Amino acid sequence: MKAVVFSGTTEGRRFSKKLAALGAEVTVCVATPLGAEEQGEMAGITVHAGRLGPDAMVALLTGADLCVDATHPYAVDVTRNIRAAAAQAGVEYRRLLRARSPLPEDCVVFGTAAQAAEYLAGTKENILLATGAKELAAFAPLDPARLYPRVLPTPEGIAACEAAGIPHRNIIAMQGPFSCQLNKALIEQFHIRYLVTKDGGAAGGFAEKVQAAAETGVQLVVLRRPEEVGETEAGLFTHCQEILKWSH
Repeated sequence: MKAVVFSGTTEGRRFSKKLAALGAEVTVCVATPLGAEEQGEMAGITVHAGRLGPDAMVALLTGADLCVDATHPYAVDVTRNIRAAAAQAGVEYRRLLRARSPLPEDCVVFGTAAQAAEYLAGTKENILLATGAKELAAFAPLDPARLYPRVLPTPEGIAACEAAGIPHRNIIAMQGPFSCQLNKALIEQFHIRYLVTKDGGAAGGFAEKVQAAAETGVQLVVLRRPEEVGETEAGLFTHCQEILKWSH
């Protein structure tokens, strides 16, 4: 079986390695060199690093037996493009879902980063932005001296901060997931009053952020996860086992 796994996530790395261990021929697609570094090397897995346009996606998928979309739960546009490319290539598409997290009752939830920024415009205290670099532009209208974005230590992450007008002394360039203790240390170091995050599940260290916010008394602001239909890792793995059984 030939499978193409669009990854860049913890569950994508784990699932691609499970498929390779079954004997599948796996191509893993990641957007950045950092994603390739995290994927690592394993027999049976070929890693393609770099963002793909629609035509390149179709070309890569042509001839495959299965397309597994294990991209980030908030990467809505990417998922839409992968689904369309799989349909055009005539390849079975499966969406691997990351489990959702329970939200604490005292958190404030918004559908978009722009809505969260509008809410925060009515406040004055410091803000820890743990949403990722792609959402920073929405917060640019706020006083940049209040903003402390935590981004990946990559040129793209730093560039996004600079584009949003963030002072260099406020940029926290680190790779997670982060412990509750580290989250608390950052909150205390930078006198944070608001922590903005996505529901990244266990892989994104969401529970540790919730705990840190509760223990320090900061207001947790959550960007709601988009609704989508897909499968659990266990369910999709069983499906792949069936495909391999019938292909032999």
